Amino acid sequence: MRLSAPTGMILANASTLIGRTLRGLRFLASRLASDRGGNVVMIFALVMPALVMITLGGIDLNRITTVKARVQDALDAATLAAARSSYTDPNDLKTVALVALKANLRNASIEPIADSDVKIVLTENQVVVADMRVQVKTLVANIVLPPYGKLMDDTLPVSVHSEVNRSSKDIEVSLVLDITGSMSGSRIRDLKNAANQLIKLVVQPADKQTPYYSRMAIVPYSIGVNLGSWADGARGAPIAETAITDASWAAAPAKSISAITRASHGVVTANGHNLATNDYVWISGVSGMTQINDRAYRVVRVDANRVSLQYQSGGNWYTLNTTSGNGFSSYSYGGQIRKCTRSDCFVTVTSRSHGLSEGEGVAISDVRGMTALNTTNGGLYEVYERPTTDTFVLPVGGAVYADYTSDGTVQCGRDGCAIRVFRDAQYNRLTEFDKSACVSERTGSAAYTDAAPQVGSYVGRNYASPRNPCPAATIQPLTSNINTLTNLVNGLTVTGSTSGQIGLAWGWYAVSDQFNRLWPSNTAAAYAPTKVLKTVILMTDGEFNTPYCGGVVARDAGSGSGNYYDKIACDATNGDPFDQAAKLCDSIKAKGVIVYTVGFSITQGSDAARILSSCATDKDKAFLPQSGADLSSNFQAIGRDITRLRISR
Repeated sequence: MRLSAPTGMILANASTLIGRTLRGLRFLASRLASDRGGNVVMIFALVMPALVMITLGGIDLNRITTVKARVQDALDAATLAAARSSYTDPNDLKTVALVALKANLRNASIEPIADSDVKIVLTENQVVVADMRVQVKTLVANIVLPPYGKLMDDTLPVSVHSEVNRSSKDIEVSLVLDITGSMSGSRIRDLKNAANQLIKLVVQPADKQTPYYSRMAIVPYSIGVNLGSWADGARGAPIAETAITDASWAAAPAKSISAITRASHGVVTANGHNLATNDYVWISGVSGMTQINDRAYRVVRVDANRVSLQYQSGGNWYTLNTTSGNGFSSYSYGGQIRKCTRSDCFVTVTSRSHGLSEGEGVAISDVRGMTALNTTNGGLYEVYERPTTDTFVLPVGGAVYADYTSDGTVQCGRDGCAIRVFRDAQYNRLTEFDKSACVSERTGSAAYTDAAPQVGSYVGRNYASPRNPCPAATIQPLTSNINTLTNLVNGLTVTGSTSGQIGLAWGWYAVSDQFNRLWPSNTAAAYAPTKVLKTVILMTDGEFNTPYCGGVVARDAGSGSGNYYDKIACDATNGDPFDQAAKLCDSIKAKGVIVYTVGFSITQGSDAARILSSCATDKDKAFLPQSGADLSSNFQAIGRDITRLRISR
C-alpha cells in the first residue's frame, strides 16, 4: 500500500496552516502599525514581504498536494492496468500504462507527460514497479516580490511511485439479486443499471482473462432459485408414478333388494344373496328408506334370501334398528346389497412397488372402469393402509366406485415426488402443487454447509403455488462471458415473495468447488485464499419472509409470503429465514469467502439492516442505498473493491 498521507488530511492540514499564517499576519500588522518606534517600522517593512511569500507559497503547497494525490491515483490505476496485461517487456508495459495515465490525468494542472517521465518494469517476483515524475504548474508562488525576487519556479516537480503484485488472485464473484414483486417499476430498472455497471467493472474482456481470470455468477431469487436443467442434479430426480393393475372394494356381484323391514332388528330381503354371517356389505340405491344407503354393514344370515344388519361404532358392532323412532323411513322399492372385501368397504389398489406410506398424499388418474377414483376430490387421497409393498388402501368405496377394468397411475405426493399432495394451513383440504424448477432450503446436517448435493444432502425441492410462482430467470453459474451476464440481467422480471436465505445459499454454492458436478463447464476453483478471491454479493430490498416445510411454503411464513391456503399445515423446518441467513453467512465467511450486502431502500437501524451488516465480512462491505443513484454508486464501489489487485507499496 502507498505510504502517502490521505489527500483529505493533507488538504485539511494545509488549510489550517494557511489560516493560522493569515491570522498571525493580521495580528502582527496591527501591532506594528500601532508602534511608534522607527526601528519597528523598518523591521516590519523587511519582514512583511517574507510573510507574504510564505502565505502565497502555502496556497501553491496546498494545490500541489492535491495534484500529487490525483497523480498518485492515476499511476496506481496505470500500474494495475499494466499488471493485468500479459506483457513482460518494459516498453509494452509502459505503452499500456501511458494509455491509462493520459486518460486519468486529462485536464490535470500538470505539464504534458513525456514517455521519459514514466519508468515501469516487471521484477523477478512478478511485481510491476512504476515511477513517474511530473511538473506541476504554480499559480501564485512564482511572482516577484521586492527585495526577495522570485519565490519559486513556474513549475514544481512531483514524484510518485507504485507497485502492484501481478501474482495476485483470480476473481470469482456471485451476484445474488432480489427479483421479488416489491422490486417492480423503477426498482428493477435501477437494479439492472447498477448490475450491468458492476459486471463491466468486475469481469474483464476475453482478451484480458490471462494470466488471471475474473468470472461472475448471477443468482436471481424470489420464492427460491430457478435451477433450470440443473435442478434434478441438486435435489435428486423426482419419484415417478407407478402403474395401477387392479382396484377393488367388492368381493361379489350385487344382489337386488326387494324388502326391508322397519324393526329393532331390521331384515333385508335379497333373494339368493349368498352371504354368510360376519360378511361385510354395502347398501345403496334404496328408495323410501334412504337413511340406510351408502354405508358399510356386517350381516347376520337369517336364511338364503334374508339377512339382518349390524353397524360399527368404535371397535364394536351393534344391531341396526330400522324403526321410525330411530329415524328410518318406510322402504319403497329398489336398492342393492353387495359383499365387500373389507369391513369398511374401502378401495384396495394394486400398484407394483408403489413405495407409499400410510397417511401419504397420492394422486390417482387415468383409471378405466372405476373412474370415480379419478374425479373424487380431484383424484387426491391420503393412503389409509399399506397391506403390502404392492397394495394400498384408499379411504373411499361403495357402489359409486364401479368395477375396475384397466389402466391408471398412482403418483406419490410426498416431498421428493413429481407432485406434492398436502393439507393446506387454512382449510385443511387436500391440495396438489406440481414440482417447479426452483429449489428450497437444504435441511438436516448439511443445511448450512456447501457439501456436494447427493443422496442424504440434496437441497430442498420447491412445489410452488401458481399464485406465488417460481421465477422465470435461471441461475447463471460462473462465466467470463460479459454478454451472457448482461443479457440475463436485462431480461429479469419480478415475481413472488422473498426467500433471501435460499438466494444466499446458492450465491455460495456458485463459487464452491463442491457444486462443480452440477455445471462441469462453469466450475469454481478450490478454496485457496492466496490464489483466488471468492466473493458473494447479497442484494435485497426487504424482509426474508418465505421459509419452507417439505418443499411447500410453511404456515408460519411471514407477511407477504402468499395466501394462507397455499401454505402447508406445518411450520418451517429450518425456522426463521433471517436466522437461516445468519447461519449461512457465518459458514460462508468461515470458508474465506468475502460477503458484501446491499439493502436497497432498507431503513438504517432496522432489524433487516442490522442482520445485513452482521452478515457482511465487515461494516465497510454493508451498504444501504436509498435511491437508484445510490445503488449504482454502491455497486461501483463494490466492483472497484473486488477488482483491485493488491497494491504492496
